[in-house]
Parts: sequence; structure tokens; C-alpha cells
Amino acid sequence: MKYCSQCGTPVSSKIPEGDNLPRFICDNCHTIHYQNPKIVTGCLPEWENKILLCKRAIEPRYGLWTLPAGFMENHETLTQAAERETWEEACAKVDNLQLYTVISLPYISQVYIMFRARLIDLNFAPGSESLDVKLFHPENIPWDELAFPVIRRTLTHYCEDLATRQFPLHISDILHRPSETQGK
Repeated sequence: MKYCSQCGTPVSSKIPEGDNLPRFICDNCHTIHYQNPKIVTGCLPEWENKILLCKRAIEPRYGLWTLPAGFMENHETLTQAAERETWEEACAKVDNLQLYTVISLPYISQVYIMFRARLIDLNFAPGSESLDVKLFHPENIPWDELAFPVIRRTLTHYCEDLATRQFPLHISDILHRPSETQGK
């Protein structure tokens, strides 16, 4: 950040009084500009023991499979954002959203919040950010073609939980950027 969004003058990075982290502070109007993690939310849509995955039509990780998810927008709830992302990426409607995984990625300042959800019907199709959408049995998940470590972790929990039919909330962290081979 170089300029204040309040008055347009230059900002400096310094620790405000009473704080312990450097922040961008306007040299003119003294506005403190906080930068906080982004929230990514989405769904693990289920239909008769199958999971709906989307093949990415955008970077990063073009052509790899993911769960429908994306950045939360201002003025929407977590569930509204998860439902919207599922609609945008898979043209699919879901209900019965249940919080399933919360995964912090401090190295990129993101928090992923994923819900298990019931696919309402089989009317789905690739949205503008997807090349393809498809239902997979857990044993047929394309593990070597998954786009992100968060998606791999969420699907791993799901496959493990499926054996017991117990789906507890999973909270975890991914503290470092995985290597390219680990991210696949």
C-alpha cells in the first residue's frame, strides 16, 4: 500500500500506539489501514454417495479439479457465499449446509471454510470458471489432479469420515506453501 484510501496521501508502515504489529498509517489523516486474512468458502456437494467436483478454467491451477469455492464477498453470510460459489462454478443448487472444515493458511493470509452440502438435483453444468463438473465416487476422486492442498485435506477427511458416517468439524492449519509436487 502506498497511498491512503481516505485522503490520498502517502502511508508509512509503523506500529500504532497500543498495537504490536506494523500497519499502514496515513501520514496526513492518521487513518490506520488494517490488512486481514481473506475468507474463502465453498461446498462439498453430495449426491447419493458421490461428490461434485469442478475442473478449473482459470488460473491458478488451470485444468485441475477442485470443490466449488471462492472468496467471500462483502454483505453476504458464509452460507450465502458457499451457495453462490457453488452456483457460479457448477450451476448447482445446494441445501442442508453443515460446517465441515476450517483450514488456516497464514502464509497466504487466507482461511478456508468448507461446508458439506446436499446437491438439490442433478441440474449442474460448468460455470464460467469451470471446464467441467462431474460427480465422483470417493474411490474415483482424481487425487493426482486436485488443484489445492486444502481441497485434498477436505476430501481426505470426507473419505475417512465416510467409513464411520460421522462427520465432525475439522479445524487445522497449513503453515507453509507446499511444493508443487505436494500440491498435486
